Amino acid sequence: MRAIETVLIANRGEIACRIIRTLKRMGIRSIAVYSEADRNALHVAVADAAYEIGAAPPRESYLNQANILKAAKESGADAIHPGYGFLSENASFAEACAKAGVIFIGPPASAIRAMGSKSEAKALMEKAGVPLVPGYHGADQSLKVLNSAADKIGYPVLIKASAGGGGKGMKIAASAAEFKDALESAQREATNAFGDDRVLVEKYLTQPRHIEAQIFGDSHGNIIHLFERDCSIQRRHQKVIEEAPAPGLSAERRAAIGKAAVEAGKAVGYVGAGTVEFIAEGENFYFMEMNTRLQVEHPVTEAITGLDLVEWQIKVARGEKLPKGQGDLAIHGHAMEVRLYAEDPARDFLPQTGTLHHLRFPDEARVDSGIRAGDAVSIHYDPMIAKIITHGADRAEAIARLRRALAATEVGGLATNLDFLQAILRQQDFAAGKVDTGFIERHRAELLPEPPPLPVNALALAALAVLRAGERDAVTQAGDPHSPWARLPGWRLNRDAYADLVFQHGEAVLTVRAHYRTSGYALDLPDGTVEADATLDADAAVAARIGGTRCKGRVVRRDAECLVFLDGATHRLALIDPRRPSGSNAATTGRVLAPMPGTVTKILVVAGVAVSKGAVLAIVEAMKMEHAVKAPRDGKVKAVHFAAGDQVTDGAELLVLEEA
Repeated sequence: MRAIETVLIANRGEIACRIIRTLKRMGIRSIAVYSEADRNALHVAVADAAYEIGAAPPRESYLNQANILKAAKESGADAIHPGYGFLSENASFAEACAKAGVIFIGPPASAIRAMGSKSEAKALMEKAGVPLVPGYHGADQSLKVLNSAADKIGYPVLIKASAGGGGKGMKIAASAAEFKDALESAQREATNAFGDDRVLVEKYLTQPRHIEAQIFGDSHGNIIHLFERDCSIQRRHQKVIEEAPAPGLSAERRAAIGKAAVEAGKAVGYVGAGTVEFIAEGENFYFMEMNTRLQVEHPVTEAITGLDLVEWQIKVARGEKLPKGQGDLAIHGHAMEVRLYAEDPARDFLPQTGTLHHLRFPDEARVDSGIRAGDAVSIHYDPMIAKIITHGADRAEAIARLRRALAATEVGGLATNLDFLQAILRQQDFAAGKVDTGFIERHRAELLPEPPPLPVNALALAALAVLRAGERDAVTQAGDPHSPWARLPGWRLNRDAYADLVFQHGEAVLTVRAHYRTSGYALDLPDGTVEADATLDADAAVAARIGGTRCKGRVVRRDAECLVFLDGATHRLALIDPRRPSGSNAATTGRVLAPMPGTVTKILVVAGVAVSKGAVLAIVEAMKMEHAVKAPRDGKVKAVHFAAGDQVTDGAELLVLEEA
């Protein structure tokens, strides 16, 4: 038994906050570490103490082993919890912790090393009799050998980084003609994310499910599984929705997957929390990889088992036996988790960076987050805002509760996938449990429809909020509610008292004429005039009567922007001041702009070259992911403004095209 009284969390964001919660409950002192960019982050605020470990780029801070171990020594930490990502699956870091006399809350370095290389892990699993997808997992990484392997396997093939996961360093090649470019892109992403460009090549299954089993082992030789999770709803090979248990899985198949996962753990002498990932199609399932850490989606397993997996990790790290045996575990109900991201689904899920000016989470769900209103989503880290988790007696109830939770979630300042998540939960096939990794692409048109017209009630709510806020501000400025200057009645000589409010919604310009009445307003809306009134509280909540309808929502204003949160939807409007010039600065034809802030890794054209619409002109890397910048039309490259290695801001002019 080893005492653990102080734990340093070598991570940031939501997982650091989540670990700290358990540490506080167990009476264990928590130590946070932070980069220059995270000085005011939530995980720093909630920890008992915090130490700065370097500049914003991860390799200078959260991947800086020396600085983290220095912080552990200075803080008197007995143990280090790596969370997920960063150093969580780094065998050399686990060894460095042991050398420094600090407990690494995770598996032994030998297990991390064995499972850290996907190709070596697959060789181990083959020996253990665990079924594998046909593929190449060899050491020879030459283009010739990899190309030959792909030809032998048969297209389409999946190229995956051998040293990591999370969708990074993962590319699909549909034909031999695409293989070389896909391989180079996967190798670049793998190098940037994991410092290792080795890949493996596997047959790409066309309609598979992603099913994973949570395992736990202790230092006394006990290994059990805590059932499975279904993580099939993915985009860009990254999970979007996770649930437990997997829908439609028979008891026999569940037992087989659990048994295979336990055997995988036994093959490497596993200790601690781990996840064995399988890809399943039809009645078959195949070993994909093992993550030797706590998973992002662990809350759904906690919900159906009633356990705290971080508490188990700490107890195992102390040297205790597992708190329960396999026969003590049972599935209780159904749980579901969504990942709320700062990303724009309409722009192929491009990550968004900037400040979250408004943020409200639901009260009726578990929310794991490391960000608050006023915090920034940085270019340097993952753009996840929160995980929202619900639990129900069955899958239908879990979905219903999650839909209600998302309807109560409000985000302002950045584009998010909130509406997209709600669309998935409403989709009929999803409700029926008909899920696989191609679900999003197959239902893309339904999940990402054209923006609907603005509901009239949302427009009315925005107008009422602006009117009531103006009246409130007038009273504040006058200092006397009875002063004539504290009233804004829209008075006009010999005319009806009214005020015009002009909003922009997308490309549409909408004018609301508000006629002042003793009991509120008469609003001239696009579909007619209605009597309306509203109250506005200090938290921007609006309770309104619009004609014969009563509704409640929230209207958050920042400068000219009005965000209307109504009936679970977010509507973005701009309040136009008619006294100002339009300020229109439409993009010049032919300008090719950076889709997001990041680093230019490749410029594939030079001035004077003719290009076709859709041709890849440049590669921009951000948040460890590569984004291809394509020609918006046919033309000739007139100018190139950046080179490989340059930093660019969102909307920076990369190139200019002219007519060919």
